[in-house]
Amino acid sequence: MREIHSNIEGKQYHLFKLEQLLKPMGYTIGGNWDYDHGAFDYKIDTNNGYHFLRIPFKSIDGQLDTSNCTVELGTPYLLSHIYESNIDENNANIGNFSASFNQFQAPIDKDGEVTERYVAIGHELVKELEGILQY
Repeated sequence: MREIHSNIEGKQYHLFKLEQLLKPMGYTIGGNWDYDHGAFDYKIDTNNGYHFLRIPFKSIDGQLDTSNCTVELGTPYLLSHIYESNIDENNANIGNFSASFNQFQAPIDKDGEVTERYVAIGHELVKELEGILQY
């Protein structure tokens, strides 16, 4: 994980408006959200794993699944999940029933090293966000 400090930290937005701005740019709400916090993820690359820019947020007036919820943005950070590049031969011929439950490979490293290439891309993405999220 690698933080990228920004002037968007601490800024507050209606979650619905934030979604309208960020989703067309390729951001999605990550799967680890809860009723009081979550994150927007931008998938930078899938080479040798998954590399994301994550924009965390927390609710400041209600739950995320309600209308007119206001959120406060946290510090953006880069995240790399590194996966094995080869196929597990023991699981290559599993049936459809088993595959429906075991379709995703566990990462080798959930907090893999973020290379300088992704740091540079992350800084550019954060600059773009700063421009779009101006008051």
